[in-house]
Amino acid sequence: MTHLGALALYLAFILAIYAVVTSLWGASRSRRNWIVSGVQAAHAVFLCVTVAVIALLHALITKDFNVEYVSSYSSSTLPLQYTIAALWGGQKGSLLFWTFLLTFFSTLVHLQNRDKNRELMPYVTVTLMVIALFFLGLLCFITPPFERLSFTPQEGSDLNPLLQNYWMTIHPPALYLGYVSASIPFAFAMAALATGKLGDVWIRTTRRWALTSWFFLSAGNILGGRWAYEVLGWGGYWAWDSVENAAIMPWFTATAYLHSVMIQEKKNMLKVGTWRS
Repeated sequence: MTHLGALALYLAFILAIYAVVTSLWGASRSRRNWIVSGVQAAHAVFLCVTVAVIALLHALITKDFNVEYVSSYSSSTLPLQYTIAALWGGQKGSLLFWTFLLTFFSTLVHLQNRDKNRELMPYVTVTLMVIALFFLGLLCFITPPFERLSFTPQEGSDLNPLLQNYWMTIHPPALYLGYVSASIPFAFAMAALATGKLGDVWIRTTRRWALTSWFFLSAGNILGGRWAYEVLGWGGYWAWDSVENAAIMPWFTATAYLHSVMIQEKKNMLKVGTWRS
């Protein structure tokens, strides 16, 4: 199963490159068939990444300690909910989970816009697939999640005890949903720049995505503060911890962006502020 997962990631990397090339070519030559081919390749990237996620979850649940990631972040006594949470409990799994969400949102936004925003969508595809290529490149060549050990340990190292908490099963996914969904407004902004359509069409199209990102960033920060208060005993919901500070900065950016786009949409003001956000 892990071999299938690794193969799926390499295939996803190739398909993402294909999606970028065909989308750019189709947009520059006004070739609809090439643009559609790029969208279909983006869908295929999502399917491949889904296979990889299922493969890693299978390795975690079946306690395949020959897989380095499983050995490092789980054990035979780890409860099921924390075994599943181990998917985002380490760097490799987090990168894979992030890529899964990114490609899922990419597929969703293509389905939402299959009959509209045709001038923008090729560049949206390019932007999202370039982002996906970054993460897929890490997963394929830098931090492969299916790396195997030269021996099979009798027991795993277990998930960090600080992470074995209810809040940690929902805090990271909430933040990831907020981070990754912000890629959609960014992709449309890049498409608007590429096509010269700098009006409010792309803003109206991505309004719900921006609100979704802001909501999950807010929820993730609140849940993270609750976890820190309960587990780390800092004496407060915020202790100027570097991780929490890093998590709150995107929330400030998302809040400023939402403010700018609402003013631009309703009063046709703060256009510069919107682009700077």
